[in-house]
Amino acid sequence: MCGIVGYIGHRDAYPIILNGLQRLEYRGYDSAGIALYDGTDIKLSKTKGKVSDLKSKLENEISTEGTLGIGHTRWATHGVPNDVNSHPHYSNSGDLVIIHNGIIENYESLKKELTKRGYTFKSDTDTEVLINLIEDVKKNDDTKLGKAVQVALNQVVGAYAIAVFDKTKPNEIVVARLGSPLAIGIGEDEFFIASDASPFIEYTKNAIYLEDGEMAIVRRHKDIKVRKIKGDAIVDPYVQELKLNLEQIEKGGYEHFMLKEIYEQPSAILDTFRGRLLSKEAIIKMSGVEDNMKKFLNADRIIIVACGTSWHAGLVAEYIFEDLARIPVEVEYASEFRYRNPVITEKDMVIAISQSGETADTLAAIKLAKSKGAFVFGVCNVVGSSIARETDAGAYTHAGPEIGVASTKAFTTQITVLTLMALRLARAKGTISSSDFRMHLLELEMIPQKVEEALKSDSYVQTIADIYKDSKNFLYLGRGYNFPVALEGALKLKEISYIHAEGYPAAEMKHGPIALIDEQMPVVVIATKKGHYDKVVSNIQEIKARKGKIIGIVTKGDESVKALADFVIEVPETLESLSPLLTTIPLQLLSYYIAVYLGKNVDQPRNLAKSVTVE
Repeated sequence: MCGIVGYIGHRDAYPIILNGLQRLEYRGYDSAGIALYDGTDIKLSKTKGKVSDLKSKLENEISTEGTLGIGHTRWATHGVPNDVNSHPHYSNSGDLVIIHNGIIENYESLKKELTKRGYTFKSDTDTEVLINLIEDVKKNDDTKLGKAVQVALNQVVGAYAIAVFDKTKPNEIVVARLGSPLAIGIGEDEFFIASDASPFIEYTKNAIYLEDGEMAIVRRHKDIKVRKIKGDAIVDPYVQELKLNLEQIEKGGYEHFMLKEIYEQPSAILDTFRGRLLSKEAIIKMSGVEDNMKKFLNADRIIIVACGTSWHAGLVAEYIFEDLARIPVEVEYASEFRYRNPVITEKDMVIAISQSGETADTLAAIKLAKSKGAFVFGVCNVVGSSIARETDAGAYTHAGPEIGVASTKAFTTQITVLTLMALRLARAKGTISSSDFRMHLLELEMIPQKVEEALKSDSYVQTIADIYKDSKNFLYLGRGYNFPVALEGALKLKEISYIHAEGYPAAEMKHGPIALIDEQMPVVVIATKKGHYDKVVSNIQEIKARKGKIIGIVTKGDESVKALADFVIEVPETLESLSPLLTTIPLQLLSYYIAVYLGKNVDQPRNLAKSVTVE
């Protein structure tokens, strides 16, 4: 959530920052702003609304000249979304300007102290408190900006990624991070600052990702200086070569990133098991698992921690690990796990799942688990992310950048990685026969092709979406492996269409939700041939008897559900354990097209952020 962009160098800063803010729109935001130094003074413009609103306002309001500047997209935490609370923020003197992602938890006490010293505040934000605290330190200690930032940050409690500059010394930008990501792109006599690498990928392939508790001073024509915020230790930063390319973060002819990413799933799944799944040799190669095999095999249980869509992937994994590898699994919301007093021992294996690798609650859950002696294995998509660095070992998905806020290919690639892990552990434990193991590998290898086939339902799903777009409520039902898919389908619809939807185990319908069913209620039922098919058909008959509208997700060639349902969407046949990789496809398309028909902002749904980096 929120986005930071900064530039210092020899180019015009404005187009770089504006384009960077547009690249970061996927993170979710409600306002935007830019501050530029034109050689004499700071020119600042900000507004509630979109980056396009900022562009229209800014170009009529201020000069866009200058080779130093910072920009921000804000997702409101302290203070309502409006022009005043938008970033950047000035200090009282007008010399310092800041952009900030995160939350300063002790801002009220700091604000009271600063008010006593004569400082005034125009906004309701914690960020304006921080910039005035920095100014106060700088003024009273007669110190340089970098030192003032360091001293001030040692007085705050919370999470942050910041960029600050001083118009009286406009040859440097000071940046720092704790709990919120920050990357520094390194060009020739120029530097780029951003929440991730997407704003500067066309300018440089070299970047430094600051670690938690680090700050850097970025100066014109000089090397970057990185140090610890606590203490004064100098850090030798690791310069990473970026694998991201510009084509990956453009829409490629699709109307929305979400649709593009739905259609990228065959290649994303293939990339995720490429080099890991060797079906001819009946081998799975995953170094993170192989190197820690004893820890996995000796674990009393696996605890999966995640949030949102990643939590649903974890629920699918619970079925897979217990069914194939016979290892007990518990799936926890990271946001709840971190605030309980969970019973964790050194014999527990914790798997943390996050697309971004920056999810605040999941990071906190990891730190809690490690403090109790558990081994933590990370599953994430972003190389070099905080979760990748914080965990003891892990495996990357290879989904590529996911720009749409509603996760699609993240979900299926996470399930792919977790399936590979479960199969490898099952083989090591001897809980799966050689023939079943080989069959699973061969079938998993065919999943990308079968996803492509499932995507052919696109035009038919559009027809269904048009019919049901004005419904006020939806129910999603599934059993076994497809119960988590029902939850995920309901979440997708809620996220981007704002229609109330609930997912349930189909058998639980009689324990309450059946009371909701009438001729106005669409019920999406996942009823593939494998698993508890007959039981699900009985559930469909119960819905039909109460005049519910049934949309069935069925195995290709199904006749029984077709005779009962108002609409059926077919998916190819596969093993029950792999069916979530196929049944989720029509549900993604259904939510997408309903949202499109309702005129919603599919890629940037209201109130949501791609990566929840603060509580």
